[in-house]
Amino acid sequence: MQRLTQAPNIAIATLWVDALRHAGIDAVMQRYFLGAAAGELPPDQCLPEVWLVRDEQEAQARAVLRDLQNIPQRRWVCRCGELVEGGFEQCWSCGQPMPA
Repeated sequence: MQRLTQAPNIAIATLWVDALRHAGIDAVMQRYFLGAAAGELPPDQCLPEVWLVRDEQEAQARAVLRDLQNIPQRRWVCRCGELVEGGFEQCWSCGQPMPA
């Protein structure tokens, strides 16, 4: 097993592990409950970590994480007239999907 990265929190680590698994990469999260020890241990040692089960998948896993961390931000106007910014693909006001 090989450590791929640390995540800033459990929610992000879970999203990253799920995305890696969806891409066919065997990944697991470590230090899930260690956040409770922050203060007794250095905070950077308590962050959740994403680990690869198979070391040979490292290049593919890093590419998946890079793509996740660099999602293009868009700005578009919905049919309802609402301005939608960021990575949203659905209008927050009326729920309509982003036009193609």
